[in-house]
Amino acid sequence: MRVIGLTGGIGMGKSTAAAAFLRAHIPVFDADAEVHRLQAKGGAALPAISAAFPGSVVDGVLNRAVLRTAVLSDKAALKRLERILHPLVRRAEQRFLGQARARGQRVAVLDIPLLFETGGRRHVDETVVVSAPRSVQIARVRRRGKMDEAQIRAVIARQMPDAEKRRRADHVIRTGLSRAYALAHVKRLIREWTA
Repeated sequence: MRVIGLTGGIGMGKSTAAAAFLRAHIPVFDADAEVHRLQAKGGAALPAISAAFPGSVVDGVLNRAVLRTAVLSDKAALKRLERILHPLVRRAEQRFLGQARARGQRVAVLDIPLLFETGGRRHVDETVVVSAPRSVQIARVRRRGKMDEAQIRAVIARQMPDAEKRRRADHVIRTGLSRAYALAHVKRLIREWTA
């Protein structure tokens, strides 16, 4: 089975690309969704997060704003959170790949925003990076309405630069030109991988 790593910075278009893979019946592991499950009420990561970040979990519910504030400008705090989450996400990813192999899938996609940063490149056969101009990226994240401008810029600054991700990628999908252009590129890759 060919394993594809899909990555890109916040607001670059990973969700659009992932949805196109799903429409083509290619299973997609969504690392962000797994993190949300791990941090949801009763999630496996909550006890460790509560211990590492006092006040971030109240009555068994994670206060995402408190946690975001704690890690956004503190690299040591971010590393503590990553040490909690990354092993749990990796185990879920391995279960996903095992299930995909058992079903006889020829291709599976791992949608991992920090693919290169976490050493995930060694777990995939090829990488796909979605990329858009910074102005497009910021406008997309702003439309979500969950972060202010300073938070958006702080998240972008913390991520590996887009140019470096493109340099490391096997395939780059330009998502800032048009949705149709980006989806046509995704479809070409799907045809190549499933031929």
